[in-house]
Amino acid sequence: MATTEFGHTVRRWRDRVRPEAAGLPDGGRRRTTGLRREELALLAGISVDYVTRLEQGRATNPSEQVVEALGRALRLSADEREHLFHAAGLVPPGQGTVPAHIAPSVQRMLDRLSGTPVAVSDAAWTLLLANPLYVALMGEHHGNERNAVWRTFLGSPGNVRHTPQSQRAHEIAQVTALRATASKYPADLRVQRLIKELRAGSERFSELWDGGAVGRVEGGHKTIDHPLVGVVTLDCDILNVAGSDLRIMVYTAEPGTPDAERLALLSVLGTQTLTG
Repeated sequence: MATTEFGHTVRRWRDRVRPEAAGLPDGGRRRTTGLRREELALLAGISVDYVTRLEQGRATNPSEQVVEALGRALRLSADEREHLFHAAGLVPPGQGTVPAHIAPSVQRMLDRLSGTPVAVSDAAWTLLLANPLYVALMGEHHGNERNAVWRTFLGSPGNVRHTPQSQRAHEIAQVTALRATASKYPADLRVQRLIKELRAGSERFSELWDGGAVGRVEGGHKTIDHPLVGVVTLDCDILNVAGSDLRIMVYTAEPGTPDAERLALLSVLGTQTLTG
């Protein structure tokens, strides 16, 4: 019964989210003013087939991560988010765990940056939300790869260029940040599992973790080797949301530069990819 209620709830709330409010093109003629299933799947980072099965009550026991992702994609308030967890038969995450809720006010701010690559991560550097232009720039991430620390030590190399010095600084900064998060949220089992997996799978991570190296996560310039538009160098600013430990990453180019032109081209190519 809970799964049926969950599916009905997702379907009903999907209808009320307009695509332009979520930073998506309207895609021409539509049978509904709300999000299409593929659009909700894109925003939540899950498959269209899984969204369909959830709405139709054919998928049971959605995970906490899936419910959280759907709640963000649907722009839910704190009370609505809590209701969605209960409809899925889950207890909403409580105190002592890494916050993952994006308040509607923050969501509205992000929606207005549709022409800028923007992503939001939690305190453990797990990707919570990425707008279409960020996805076009950095690619899609699923499963474990949604965590930036996991990608650094256990995943495949990304498109961002690193020198040996910048790579080492990047690794140290991520380990430092994850250690601080584990200390602040000792009851978060997902953070504990992540650290255990990283220690088991990466000698480099274990070396830095046990060695007590300290560094700071900073933005600065990022040079990206993009398969469609070539090399593009952008400024990356990391903003913190007070009271939630959310981290907002914003990528911009200096106006009038070749990098700005490449980013503008990517915004067109990315939109065509999403609506084609």
